[in-house]
Amino acid sequence: MSLTKQEALELFRSDDLIGIGMAADAVRRKLHPEGVVTYIIDRNINYTNLCTEYCTFCAFYAPIKGPGRAKGYVLEFDEIYAKIQETVEFGGTGVLMQGGLHPDLKLDWYEAMLRGIKQRFPQVHLHCFSASEIIHVAELNGLSIRDTIARLRDAGLDSIPGGGAEILDDEVRHKVARLKCLTEDWLNVHRTAHSLGMRTTATMMFGVGETLEHRVNHFQHVYDLQQETGGFTAFIPWTFQPKNTALGGRGWDEATSVEYLKTLAIARIFLSNIENVQSSWVTQGLKVCQMGLRFGGNDVGSVMLEENVVRAAGTTNCTTEEELRHIIRDAGFRPAQRDTLYTKFFLN
Repeated sequence: MSLTKQEALELFRSDDLIGIGMAADAVRRKLHPEGVVTYIIDRNINYTNLCTEYCTFCAFYAPIKGPGRAKGYVLEFDEIYAKIQETVEFGGTGVLMQGGLHPDLKLDWYEAMLRGIKQRFPQVHLHCFSASEIIHVAELNGLSIRDTIARLRDAGLDSIPGGGAEILDDEVRHKVARLKCLTEDWLNVHRTAHSLGMRTTATMMFGVGETLEHRVNHFQHVYDLQQETGGFTAFIPWTFQPKNTALGGRGWDEATSVEYLKTLAIARIFLSNIENVQSSWVTQGLKVCQMGLRFGGNDVGSVMLEENVVRAAGTTNCTTEEELRHIIRDAGFRPAQRDTLYTKFFLN
């Protein structure tokens, strides 16, 4: 049984951080009584940074026109294959691939890329393309969302990441990313993918000036869609990284570690119908990530052989598999490498 929105708001306004963390830990223990915390070895490949959307919270994109265009790129397929080959050699099992909204990359480009990867690396799970990217490709090609996802799936797409969710409330979206897809558009992509038998993840980037009510609205949207489809494998919250961004340039205060832990814990309690909640080391660092394992998190995400978007915003946390395994053990859990869909676990 989920919290009501009012109950969630009361938790956000409470000063009892430890009590909230203990309640979240109880939900985690109920869902994961075996005491295992998971991680994955994969790589984030950003195939292009050229983008038409100009989101104020993004330090990664290059504009299609103007002086910033010179820093734009589109990776050649051979570069992508080389990155995946290196990932496999490091024991990686998957690739998370996302990019900017490029006006010249049509659906056949994406299909050719996916087929080329699967021909060379049939064992690698392709977890690719945010809802915004899929909407963009569908519009460029005059296709429905359903047909676009089906064609990408047939070319080799295995699952869809939750990127682009930010805060699922249109009042916030209009302020921080006025050109980006709206709440119902994001939900529709994931609903459609689930109806086609594809699993996806849900995310939340908070600390962009939203209210507590906006955060709770986000939780409610995700909870309701999960009740409808059951298609989300995990929920992944992280904090906005303000450096080098237009939004951060307005004097933004970064969300604190306490705020992160409280939001993580309330997410774990609210989203009782989603099995896995990830504690982030990429934005929070290893120590706060470790604390998150006692605030409801049962997964620490990826060793991540490459990450460019958060790095562009000035956050340069990095780690190794052994370091992740150490913080998991030190928090009192058994570490296990997993696959993208949380269906295979390797305890060693």
